[in-house]
Amino acid sequence: MPNVTRGGHMGGLLAYLVGPGRADEHRFPHLVAADETVTADHPVGVELSPVQALSIARRLDRARRLFGVEVGVPNYLRDVEGRVRLDDRGRKIKDPARPLTPGHVWHTSLSLRAEEGELADETWGRIATAFMDKMGFTADGSGRSPARWVAVRHGLSTGGNDHIHIVVSVVRDDGTKVDLWRERKRAQRAAGQLEHEFGLQILESRHSRVGTRGLTRAELTPGDNRTVEEPARWRLERVVRACAVASREEGEFVRRLRQEKLIVLPRYAHGDTSVVVGYAVAEPTRSRGRLVYYGGGRLASDLTLPALRNEWDRSPALDAEAVGEWRAAHRNRPPVNPDGAEVVPVDAAEVGRAAQDLQWWNRYLAQIPPDDRDQWARAAARTAGVMAAWSVRTEPVPGPLATAARALAKSAQRPAHTRWRKPARTLTAGGAALIMLQTREQSTAASYHLVLAQLTRAARAMRDAHTARGDLHRAAELDRAVRTELAAVHARYTPVPQAEGERQVSAQMQRVLDGALDFGSVAGNESSRRSASATENDRAPNDRDHGLDRSEDSGPQR
Repeated sequence: MPNVTRGGHMGGLLAYLVGPGRADEHRFPHLVAADETVTADHPVGVELSPVQALSIARRLDRARRLFGVEVGVPNYLRDVEGRVRLDDRGRKIKDPARPLTPGHVWHTSLSLRAEEGELADETWGRIATAFMDKMGFTADGSGRSPARWVAVRHGLSTGGNDHIHIVVSVVRDDGTKVDLWRERKRAQRAAGQLEHEFGLQILESRHSRVGTRGLTRAELTPGDNRTVEEPARWRLERVVRACAVASREEGEFVRRLRQEKLIVLPRYAHGDTSVVVGYAVAEPTRSRGRLVYYGGGRLASDLTLPALRNEWDRSPALDAEAVGEWRAAHRNRPPVNPDGAEVVPVDAAEVGRAAQDLQWWNRYLAQIPPDDRDQWARAAARTAGVMAAWSVRTEPVPGPLATAARALAKSAQRPAHTRWRKPARTLTAGGAALIMLQTREQSTAASYHLVLAQLTRAARAMRDAHTARGDLHRAAELDRAVRTELAAVHARYTPVPQAEGERQVSAQMQRVLDGALDFGSVAGNESSRRSASATENDRAPNDRDHGLDRSEDSGPQR
């Protein structure tokens, strides 16, 4: 809620909304609210026929045809996947042959989550009318001549979501055009106000201006008759996140991406190939005969290059090496530094060291105030990176670790201007991510249980912080991740029969999971209790504690 589109086929849109739908999912199409010029002949609550839909379309479009008003919207060039093409400065490219297309039809859908159930027609009618007032389409909302509109309801979506469609003519009854400046932002703001006014489930991503991108229809539908266990964008996000958190500097990140068989494309500053300002990655597998690249920001807001650089070591020498690695990747040449940390073997015994690193990480989390959204977002990003690293190395097909990593990553999305700036020598959980990503051999079940116990505690801390801030939907999502996904990981590493030592660790892990199910705990009290145990005498391990001596100087804490 909501999804705004523009077009030029009023009759075609209404015919679709009243028709059977793409999957024959439309049931009992009818109006729940409309402009009074429409309801005079087409009352609400009465099933509509295709003929009536075309009659409504003509009535909505009457002012535009009467006054001969032309309404155009920019027509951008698109690739074969339907994505807008950008120039070398990141600007959308208009189609020179047809820079504008008809845009007098304004359409949006307002949708609930499936778990919210269904609303009465009368409630949807009041929501639609209030939305139109807030958007300035009506006389009451704008103080001007009204624009004609209808709100159509035709049953649940294929995903079980109750929703309505609003169709509007952007030409008012006096022949003037509706002001649609920043229409999508205004629609989001109006939807947020309606969620509060009507007691609907608050979308935390809108309330806090955060969130992850949904999948497009093309991403949900694999090309070339291929079967896909995981959409390409989700896999790329998981691999990029794992490589980013496991890396200590930018050049290492580029090399890790290539090591994971991704195709890497740097984005240079305009007119200067010595400055890299962004990146895109693609899988070697082609979709419909071509590579499909995803920029870091398209994967997730915390995976842009500026956001990632906030976590890495920086110096003129390291920056110069990074540019060299970007160029080598772009030209498909060998790495500039073939002896980087990513090629150092990591013994399976080091998995236990990862658990120790995560224990220190949890002490750090215990000291973050529950209301510090930005620092918690950064903590979620790093913890999700550890889970992603473990998933990349051990899940040939995306499993519970991949799902849990995605759940945590949702808590990492924040606007760029609010991003928490990491002070020097702040823990990063990078050592644990490095070990989980770089350990090629199987470790003991006991070691994996210890790692999982610490990751579960971290997820629980983030859940409690969401609860303390009133972000109950996000808290519930994290709670489900612990109940289902992390519990499934625990079961995976619980052999039958168990050795005595493994049985003790498994019992410890089960106690952690049982505690995580206690959803009634208050984050503030929990954080205060844990903070009291983290005294000033506690010293975090240095960078060597992940088992790799990467330099003579221990460097910043990981």
